[in-house]
Amino acid sequence: MNEAAANTEAFNSRPELLQVAETVARDKGIERDEVLEAMEQAIQKAGRSKYGHEHDIRAHIDRVSGAISLARYIEVMESAELIENELTQMDLESARGKKEDAEPGEFLVDPLPPIDFGRIAAQTAKQVIVQKVREAERTRQYGEYKDRVGEIVNGLVKRIEYGNVIVDLGRAEAMLRRDECIPREHFNNGDRVRAYIVDVREETRGPQIFLSRTHPQFMGMLFSQEVPEIYDGVIEIKSVARDPGSRAKIAVLSHDASIDPVGPCIGMRGSRVQAVVGELQGEKIDIIQWSDDPATFIVNGLAPAEVAKVVLDEDKNKIEVVVPDDQLSLAIGRRGQNVRLASQLSGWDIDILTEAEESERRQKEFTDRSAMFAEALDVDDVIAHLLVTEGFSSVEEVAFVPIDDLLVIEGFDEDVAEELRVRGRTFLEARDEEFNRRRVELGVADDLANVTGVTASMLVILGENAIKTRDDLADLAGDELLELVPAEGLTLDAANTIIMAARAHWFEDEETAEGVNEEAVEEAGAAATESAADADAEESAEKT
Repeated sequence: MNEAAANTEAFNSRPELLQVAETVARDKGIERDEVLEAMEQAIQKAGRSKYGHEHDIRAHIDRVSGAISLARYIEVMESAELIENELTQMDLESARGKKEDAEPGEFLVDPLPPIDFGRIAAQTAKQVIVQKVREAERTRQYGEYKDRVGEIVNGLVKRIEYGNVIVDLGRAEAMLRRDECIPREHFNNGDRVRAYIVDVREETRGPQIFLSRTHPQFMGMLFSQEVPEIYDGVIEIKSVARDPGSRAKIAVLSHDASIDPVGPCIGMRGSRVQAVVGELQGEKIDIIQWSDDPATFIVNGLAPAEVAKVVLDEDKNKIEVVVPDDQLSLAIGRRGQNVRLASQLSGWDIDILTEAEESERRQKEFTDRSAMFAEALDVDDVIAHLLVTEGFSSVEEVAFVPIDDLLVIEGFDEDVAEELRVRGRTFLEARDEEFNRRRVELGVADDLANVTGVTASMLVILGENAIKTRDDLADLAGDELLELVPAEGLTLDAANTIIMAARAHWFEDEETAEGVNEEAVEEAGAAATESAADADAEESAEKT
């Protein structure tokens, strides 16, 4: 052991290891200790190859002198019965023969002579060091960039692979995929690139940093860099919509009443917006003032087109926009671009009509509803027109509306109002009876009719489409139900609510089954206890 220690001491003067570790750590941007740990693992692997892989051999590099020490570690076990590997473990009695104060759980350290690295051992050690340093570098890269999603970074084009641009960010590489580049944009090796970090993933081949130049927030971040008021929070970017390389819209809001949000974004003679346009390869940008009122905001968003009227349907998140006939092409835009961007910006579905189309549609709705009331309530055209003019759109509204709402119509007295309500209810009852007769003919089960939200007319339509039981309805998705009953005017949320109501019995059955299982277990336990008690009683009787 003394000879081994002397050999190790002679091998200990290795300050060049520390210099190499510092150089590698500086080049790779990782800690020196991580490089030294990689070297220790390489030496340790070489030691196990020489002395046997079954031994617990560990290497240590002194952080001050660079001295290398190699030793075999043996764990002290309390008794020989606990030993699983005789080469790495030793019982307490034998251990105290080597070290008087040895305790269980302690390691006996047996120094080994230094290793003379051969060609193969040196190559193996090099591979281990390179692998460990690469792993440490990847961990550092992921830690550095995982919290930087949403930032803009600058880099140089390193190479191009199958249309994807590999960007050198200095201490890491990132990928700008072909579909994340602006159309007709071309890069060469060495070009400077500015892009938006859209995702950072830790994969088996190392951390992958994905960039984008088409993401809407890329334009928002560019404005933040160019406009001090946005950077300081005085002006806020509320929404961005882009058709990359062609056109974009950005909605801004000022938190200071004395500052117009649009002007600072444009800049003196358009300098600020032109800087962003230049970065985005000439993409035209409309800067719009944001508003809490959806109608006002959408009117602003459709600029430069003029809007005559808007009609909102909040239940369907849809808005109808009426424009003068000569403004239709401007409002829609080339290939629908203007209305599409306005829809993305606002989050509303936008339907654009000309004044002539809107007038024609309103007239058709008026005529159709008047005819419906005249037939259903058996009244003349004058009364039907009055009902439609006052905003009534269905027989249900007439049948169940408070009588005072009908009395406000000019020419209606109490007798006329009550008669209309009675005729409305009579019509609805007859219609429901017909629907119910048709439902029975189609073989639609009663359990489907009892589902909350399912109307008599829906039952007929469902039956005609082979949806005849509650389980058949429960198997549908919300959008499938909407396709089957478009005339019912359901929203997707309402359709989903009906589907969940149809599925409710599934969960009740599961709860019942669980309850039955628990009850069965309790009964079995009680029976077992009773049987055991009877057996004990019989045994006592026999002994007696």
